[in-house]
Amino acid sequence: MLVLASSSPRRKQLMALSGWSFQLCPVEIDESPLPGETPLDYVLRLARNKAVGAAQKFPPGSIIIAADTAVIDGGKILGKPTNETEAFSMLRGLRGRIHQVYTALALIQCPHGKLVTDTCVTDVWMRNYSESEMQTYIATGDPLDKAGAYAIQHRGFNPVERLDGCYANVVGLPVCHLTHLLADFGTFPQKDAAGICLDSTNYHCTIRTLVLEE
Repeated sequence: MLVLASSSPRRKQLMALSGWSFQLCPVEIDESPLPGETPLDYVLRLARNKAVGAAQKFPPGSIIIAADTAVIDGGKILGKPTNETEAFSMLRGLRGRIHQVYTALALIQCPHGKLVTDTCVTDVWMRNYSESEMQTYIATGDPLDKAGAYAIQHRGFNPVERLDGCYANVVGLPVCHLTHLLADFGTFPQKDAAGICLDSTNYHCTIRTLVLEE
């Protein structure tokens, strides 16, 4: 049994690309950064905590998949905006500049089996969108449940000019990294997850072969 410890519809969609059968088990944790915590340590800690929390609820042999994604601007961790004013501030700060998106994956086999982790980092260049474009986008409510206050896949706003690395990572679940980790548990996709990910995102990925052949 595969269990995705998330309530994110975006992660659910990416997970489904592979043909894996899975259950959902959202886990609520404190996502506040610790003093002096690096972005990498931050996403790894949250992903591990989600995986361990969900592992207590499922029978032996179940494999828990947890992920945490953060937008990092100059070393500062940007979470989800608490209101429209904060969303506007985040989008204005990111506009026309490069930042990074970190995702950590943590997989654990119930009840107390091995735990494996991996991380993915993508460089993202935002386009120089206008103030009115930001206001229109924020009015949709979409930024309020997104780290960094944006969704790369939002067709109305299209905030990203280009990126270097994994597109699915920016959405919230690096599919190739997940495929590689699940292979450690003897679990393989029923479909060409990487190929379907490319087709669904319409993005020319330059890292999938490197990740899958590690």
